[in-house]
Amino acid sequence: MSPLDSPERKTLLRLAREAIEKAAQRGAAETGAVTSWPGRLGKPAGAFVTLRRGERLRGCIGHLEASDSSLAVAVLWAAQAAALEDPRFEPVRPEEVAGLTIEISVLTPFEEIAPEKVIIGTHGLVIQQGKRRGLLLPQVATEHNLSRERFLEETCMKAGLPRDAWRERASKLFAFTAEVFSEEDCAENENGADKMSAPQ
Repeated sequence: MSPLDSPERKTLLRLAREAIEKAAQRGAAETGAVTSWPGRLGKPAGAFVTLRRGERLRGCIGHLEASDSSLAVAVLWAAQAAALEDPRFEPVRPEEVAGLTIEISVLTPFEEIAPEKVIIGTHGLVIQQGKRRGLLLPQVATEHNLSRERFLEETCMKAGLPRDAWRERASKLFAFTAEVFSEEDCAENENGADKMSAPQ
């Protein structure tokens, strides 16, 4: 699919923030969702929502693959889940929401890949062995300055597998790319546009 345009990105970020606000206030995710969305927002796609407070991670959960639900619904679900259900963190409290920054990653379909073909900064990874599966987003490797081998190892550990499980024949390795954007990105783009259009 073609990249999201600026209004589509802003819509998804707004939907995510509204979903997080409601989830934090009520302590439970909403099950209802609008079923019809325009353009790419209405097409199936996997998506992750990452929450940060300053530089610190506050929650990250996603809908791994495209299904019958739309991208907009996947983002709504992921935003609520990131706020309430990430097992690494306590649920987000209402007073925290204003201080959180939201990042959305829209995933391409998974494709099987050989370990030596993995490109740091481009590919996210999924490893699967039996019922165990782990995923790391592309930005994880660059944010933590991981080598290709270390990225493979960390993905294995995310699945609860030994670090070198990616070498085993029983393991299947998949790659994907992601369109990543945040509220900060949109704000910076708007400020840049304002400066360019301002009279000299």
